[in-house]
Amino acid sequence: MAEAEEQPPASPQIKGRSEGGEEAPEAGAAAGAVDPVPPPAGSPGTEDPAGDTKKKIDILLRAVADTPIMKTKKWAVERTRTIQSLADFIKKFLKLMASEQLFIYVNQSFAPSPDQEVGTLYECFGSDGKLVLHYCKTQAWG
Repeated sequence: MAEAEEQPPASPQIKGRSEGGEEAPEAGAAAGAVDPVPPPAGSPGTEDPAGDTKKKIDILLRAVADTPIMKTKKWAVERTRTIQSLADFIKKFLKLMASEQLFIYVNQSFAPSPDQEVGTLYECFGSDGKLVLHYCKTQAWG
């Protein structure tokens, strides 16, 4: 007898969290819908109850210089999201003009490639269960 799995409601790709770990209001139309990530090939029959933690990682966004500060600093982001789509999300969230540039830095030292996936950066530079990214409107490092 197969058990029916309960599907979570559809949500945007990025979900904000306050510093206390509570979820913040959703960002609305700022994030588009994405196809669900297929389960790992190594475990077809076993599904982890904490499978959602493997699909999304926590990102801590910090403003640099004269860039507006986001009230929600901690976000849960899908691993397959690119730096460019993250930059587009931040620009929409801060209501920046399309002509304004936004730079994203890892470890206050280098700017990752726009097509770099957030999951790869987390595996290389994440610590304490989160990835810290700094954003600014002017070049700061690297």
